[in-house]
Amino acid sequence: MNRKDLISLRDCSPDELWEFLETAKQLKIAYKSGQQSEALTDQTLAMIFQKPSLRTRVSFETGMTQLGGHALYLAPSDIQLGQRETTEDIALVLSRYADGIMARVFGHEIVEELARYATVPVINGLSDLEHPCQVLGDLLTIWERKRRIEGLKLAWIGDGNNVCHSWLTGAPKLGVNLAIATPEGFEPKPEIVKYAQAQGTVIELTHDPEEAAQRADLLYTDVWASMGEEGMAAQKKRSFAGFQLDSKLLKLAKPDALVLHCLPAHYDEEITHEVAHGPQSAIFDEAENRLHAQKAVLALLMG
Repeated sequence: MNRKDLISLRDCSPDELWEFLETAKQLKIAYKSGQQSEALTDQTLAMIFQKPSLRTRVSFETGMTQLGGHALYLAPSDIQLGQRETTEDIALVLSRYADGIMARVFGHEIVEELARYATVPVINGLSDLEHPCQVLGDLLTIWERKRRIEGLKLAWIGDGNNVCHSWLTGAPKLGVNLAIATPEGFEPKPEIVKYAQAQGTVIELTHDPEEAAQRADLLYTDVWASMGEEGMAAQKKRSFAGFQLDSKLLKLAKPDALVLHCLPAHYDEEITHEVAHGPQSAIFDEAENRLHAQKAVLALLMG
C-alpha cells in the first residue's frame, strides 16, 4: 500500500479501502484458525490518548500483540500535547522510539500535525471530526453479514458526529447510500456532506428518523453526547427526543436489516436494550471487528 498514514477515509481510494478490508478478513481467518502472525515482530506502536477508551486501547494493544509486536499506552498525563512540548517535537521524538503512532485526540488538527512531522505511520484512533477505524470495522462487519457492500442503504439516526463524518467520507467510495436523520442543528458538517454528495451515491439528509429508516439495509446510531460534551448531555437529551432506535423504527427497515452502534451505548436513550441485544444486532461483531480492521491498518502501514 502506497500510504504512510490513516487520518481520514477521505484520503483513501476505493482500492485502498478494499485492501484494508480484504487484509482484515484474512488476518481474522488466520487468527481464528490458530495461526501465529509475525507481520510486526518486534515493532512498537506508541498510543497517544487524550480521551480514555475501552475498545480503542484494548483493540490496538491486542492487535499489536497478535501481530507479534508491542503497544505502549501513553496517558493524557504522560503527553500533554501542545502544552509541555509541541506536537511537532512529540512526533519527531516518538518517530525515533516507535515504529508507528496511534492517536485518540480531541482536535482533528492534532492528528494531522502528528502525521505532518512524524517519520513513521500515524493512525487516527479518533478525533472530534472523524473516526476512520470505527467505520473500517463497521464495513468489515457489513461485508461479513451481508456478503456485499455496494448498493446497501445505511440509515444514520442521531447526531451528525465524527462517526457520521467518517461514514460520509468512506461509504460513497464503496457504493453505500446514506440516509442521515438528525435533529435540527445537529447535522453533519456541510463541507463533508458536499464532499460525499460529489462521490456519486445517494446522500439524503432529513430531520425525520422514520423517513430515513424506510427500507434501510442498515440502521446505525451513536450516543447523543460524545466524550467532551458531558455539559450538553441534558440539552441534547431534550433535542434528540424521538430519535431513539427502537423496535418500532426497526420495523420500518428491511426485514433483514442489521442494527449497528459503535458503543458505548446509553440504553433507553439513543437505543433500547431490546434492539441492541436482539437478533438483528451486529453491534458486538462490530466491536470485535475493530480489532481485525485495525490489525489490517497496522500491518499494511507499518509492515
